[in-house]
Amino acid sequence: MVFEERLEAHRGELTGYCYRMLACAAEAEDAVQETLLRAWKNADRFDERKAGLRTWLYRIATNVCLDMTRSVQRRALAMDLGPSSPVGAFLGAPLDAAAFVQPIPDRLVLPVNGDPAELADARETIRLAFVAALQALPPRQRAVLILREVLCWTAEEVAALLDSSPAAVNSALQRARATVAGRRPQAGSGEVDEDLLERYVRAFTAYDVDGLVSLLHQDATMSMPPFAWWLGGREAIRAALLGAAGACADDRLVRTAANGSPAFGQYRDGKAFGLVVLDFRDGLIAGTTTYLDPSLFALFGLPMTPEAPSRM
Repeated sequence: MVFEERLEAHRGELTGYCYRMLACAAEAEDAVQETLLRAWKNADRFDERKAGLRTWLYRIATNVCLDMTRSVQRRALAMDLGPSSPVGAFLGAPLDAAAFVQPIPDRLVLPVNGDPAELADARETIRLAFVAALQALPPRQRAVLILREVLCWTAEEVAALLDSSPAAVNSALQRARATVAGRRPQAGSGEVDEDLLERYVRAFTAYDVDGLVSLLHQDATMSMPPFAWWLGGREAIRAALLGAAGACADDRLVRTAANGSPAFGQYRDGKAFGLVVLDFRDGLIAGTTTYLDPSLFALFGLPMTPEAPSRM
């Protein structure tokens, strides 16, 4: 296998790593492209007797991500930006998209085949809430936590990658765990309930408020980036939906997958409107995040009109 092909074989896992570091699919893809370019340019300096190719690529990717985090703000979810909004409140002014954790298609970061248990674990580590929790960490702690707890590297391996010591790595890991502990979401079921999704689509497209609300967890959240507005609790969401006077009654949904979760392209008046990402817990919908950004449809291979063929 030629060197370029060996590099390319690592693209998927590097994209997952960079996405967890940067919380943005476009930035993660830029970081991976820069990583592979640097590796290709410095191929003559690669010595497999000192470190394997995978380790070398992760060292480059980590440095690229650390450089990128120096010039950007911390990304978050709406729930991290302030208290829930009162029912009936205006959405307010939109924030810059860089304020929010951005979604990523499953196909870019999850293996197509593999052990079901490992795939379920991988899904949990790209959930929107978990990626947002990672952003609360300083970048080097973020790298340590991902490498140690998500990728299961040893303290010695991480220390070598970061030019540090195992003791310093373990200390950073303990601090990172303490910070993330109160932010890390409860694990989902790992299985997609197709019946629940079918009921969701029927209720959504019929604007059946009671049907929709019956599928929500008691403490479900609803948010719509790029607005900081969000609602917490099934009753608040019900009141807001009733007050919207059938705004989504004629909308269409087209299935996709984002951040290890079911997702939908939402179409209004025959045009791309938003990307809806669902989170589940205890057999119910725990959160809906609707990204009001039609430019995301191309990333997810979704057509700009519901009648056009998908580009997945």
